[in-house]
Amino acid sequence: MSKRSASSTVETDPSRASSIPDALRRAAVLFGPDESVVDGAAHLGFAELLEQVEQVGLAFLASDLKPGDRVALWAPNSAEWIVASFAVYAAGGILVPINTRFKGEEAHHILRTSRAKFLLSVSDFLGSDLVSMARSPGETDDVQETVILNGPRRDGTVAWEDFTARSSDANQGEIDARTDALSARDVSDIIFTSGTTGLPKGAMLTHGASVRTYAEWSRLVGLRRGDRYLIVYPFFHTAGLKSGILACVLQGATAIPQAVFDVDQVMRRVSEERITMLPGPPTVFQSIWNHPDFASFDLSSLRLCVTGAATVPVDVVRRMREDMHFETVVTGYGLTETTGTVSMCRHDDPPDVVAKTVGRPLPGVEVKIVGRDDESLGAEEQGEILVRGFNVMLGYLDDDAATAEAIDAEGWLRTGDIGFIGNDGNLRITDRKKDMFIVGGFNAYPAEIEGIIIKHPGVAQVAVVGTPDDRLGEVGAAFVVPRSGSELDATELIDWCRDHMANYKVPRFVEFVDGLPLNPSGKVMKFLLREGLLSSIPGDDAPSDVEHPG
Repeated sequence: MSKRSASSTVETDPSRASSIPDALRRAAVLFGPDESVVDGAAHLGFAELLEQVEQVGLAFLASDLKPGDRVALWAPNSAEWIVASFAVYAAGGILVPINTRFKGEEAHHILRTSRAKFLLSVSDFLGSDLVSMARSPGETDDVQETVILNGPRRDGTVAWEDFTARSSDANQGEIDARTDALSARDVSDIIFTSGTTGLPKGAMLTHGASVRTYAEWSRLVGLRRGDRYLIVYPFFHTAGLKSGILACVLQGATAIPQAVFDVDQVMRRVSEERITMLPGPPTVFQSIWNHPDFASFDLSSLRLCVTGAATVPVDVVRRMREDMHFETVVTGYGLTETTGTVSMCRHDDPPDVVAKTVGRPLPGVEVKIVGRDDESLGAEEQGEILVRGFNVMLGYLDDDAATAEAIDAEGWLRTGDIGFIGNDGNLRITDRKKDMFIVGGFNAYPAEIEGIIIKHPGVAQVAVVGTPDDRLGEVGAAFVVPRSGSELDATELIDWCRDHMANYKVPRFVEFVDGLPLNPSGKVMKFLLREGLLSSIPGDDAPSDVEHPG
């Protein structure tokens, strides 16, 4: 494969790229031989990554991929995933990532809805054959070809090596032309939401929003050239795809994919690869320092962590700094519909800002808080968070009604999250609108309650949900993972809660569990906890001293 003749004339600031593949072309010039991807035996420099991307892009052209065609990628984090995704972009296609924990029916919905022309997948992941699950007769009529990235070959599929060999049949100049033709407003990805309120909807994200968002994100969090970034977030999620892969390309950091989170394996890779950047939700770090071998882990290379949740308890941030020795811990906030990011703390913010807020909006992004009648609220007033700016999706694929419900005529996106902007200009998230429950007329926010309970010395992790109650409407239930060696019991914890929070916030039920159900992004799947509660909790009365608001 010959090197691109245009490379020497390319503007070399990746953050000024017009599209995602243009950012990679610039990175290849600016960062050249620096390691871009490390995955097992694969060690790719930025220039080498570009060459492999162009080869696969040519294979897509030889396979009749047209500009705007959709390519579904259903596979765990890997070097092949990175190469394939950039190749889709470079060839003018649109990437459709699929959650690796999905089953056949869930994948079929995405393949049908997106009308994907190609499917790239694996035939062996955690004991599941994703390829076979995706190929039920009649379910994927739009998929013209299935390519196996890894695993045993299946009838009617194409091996990755055979697919990439088609590149010799295509014209090198066509890849340049396809990439050059992309504009900032062109759709780069269709990423399907979690589907917690119905079938997943496909958020249409653009090239320009992706590049601009993660150029700003990288600058604000302090990611820099030479950082070694262990990407534990799955690539099918904006956290892995955008703040992981794309941010590394924009900044010249090394992307090190992690397919499955396992404490022992992650800690071994941190030591062996001298990881400097380790992101993740608070549950990831709680599981690390609660590991029985925590004292033996080599954390000396760690420098930067980006974490986030509805709220991050101060104790979590303190332990990340003091026990895990991160120089910088930064929190942020975003959702798929905002290309993954709305606001970020800055890498030089003080610890109390990092722990108690999710920072300020990205430059060029507006945030406002509205009440029940959509009236704008002032500083320190709590309501629903609305967002407007370059990072907001174009809309939901083929769903004008859902798009109109989410984005109003003035461009404001309803997030469904509850929060407020403090007098200091920082955004605070108090909870998900749908997770809030009402106890005798008082609004109770699980994240706030969890932030208090986690301070108990016997609690390692906690999740609080609301459950129906005949007298008060709803009351709280807490699912608690105890610290190793703790002999905490439910009555003791409830009594402790009464001393540390308003009574209406005190959980009525406590259940001790070995672990919380997490999705691949590390977020607690509270709907599973609620489902279990409906059939298991008795109907006795809640504490009698819960008052109703006047």
